[in-house]
Amino acid sequence: QVQLVESGGGLVQAGGSLRLSCAASGSTASINAMGWYRQAPGKQRELVAAISKVGITTYVGSVKGRFTISRDNAKNTVYLQMNSLKPEDTAVYYCNLGDYYSGRYLGRDYWGQGTQVTVSS
Repeated sequence: QVQLVESGGGLVQAGGSLRLSCAASGSTASINAMGWYRQAPGKQRELVAAISKVGITTYVGSVKGRFTISRDNAKNTVYLQMNSLKPEDTAVYYCNLGDYYSGRYLGRDYWGQGTQVTVSS
């Protein structure tokens, strides 16, 4: 079993920045790729960004050029640097474990508790 703990959410004005962190503990030897999803009220959870163990990254189109995902394999931690935040980025952000198949990130059923990001206009 792997436990995921997110931190770094909060309230920020449009144009501001936040950095999310997700630390994994437990059976970390099984960790391959890691990702961030978000879910806004009334909307489906969507993949925001993902990163493989060797640094291959994936981003949803709406965050490309603004968000950067990175990871520290030694610390089993994944980060999401969010710049130029917009009100439409407001959501609960969830850390996830997954795998890459044919260049596509597929999340497993491992989730953190979520961290709220609120961007005011």
